[in-house]
Amino acid sequence: MKKFFLFISVIFSLSASAQVSGVSLTASGLTCSMCSNSINKALKTLPFIDKVEADIKNSSFKISFNNNPVDFDKMKMKVEKAGFSVSEFVAIIQFNHVPVKKDQPLRIGDKVFLFKNITDPVLNGEKRIKILNKGFVSPKEYKNNALVQTSAGIYLVSI
Repeated sequence: MKKFFLFISVIFSLSASAQVSGVSLTASGLTCSMCSNSINKALKTLPFIDKVEADIKNSSFKISFNNNPVDFDKMKMKVEKAGFSVSEFVAIIQFNHVPVKKDQPLRIGDKVFLFKNITDPVLNGEKRIKILNKGFVSPKEYKNNALVQTSAGIYLVSI
C-alpha cells in the first residue's frame, strides 16, 4: 500500500513544462473519401479541436487545438464511433528543457506519459511522441509493446 501511494505521489510531483500542439492520427479501414469525411466531421465535434486536415491518400489527419484541454481518448473514441480504428497516434509536443528518464512517469498538463525509449535525457523543442497504448496503434504493434504494463491513465510512448 505504501508503494502505491509513493508511486501516485511521484506521478503527481513530476510535472513538465511542455504543451501538446497537435496530433497526427492515422486511421485504418478507410476505403473512400466519404470514410475520411466521416472521421473529419466526428473529430470536429470535439470542443478542443481547432482544425482537422485530412490526407485521404494516407488515411491520416493532422489535428490542431484551441486553448481547451486536449483529450486523446475522446479523439480515439470519435474515430471508433465513426466505424474505424486508429492505427497510429502521434502527439506533437513542444518541450522546454524537460528532463526525462526511462520507466519514470512524466506529467504533461493533465496527461501522464511513460517513455519506452529515451534518446536524450532532456527534451527540448518540438518532439513527435507516438502513443503505444491499446487502440492507439495497430493490434500487431500493440502486441509488440504489451510487455510494458501501464496503469490506467498512463500513456506508454516512444520518441
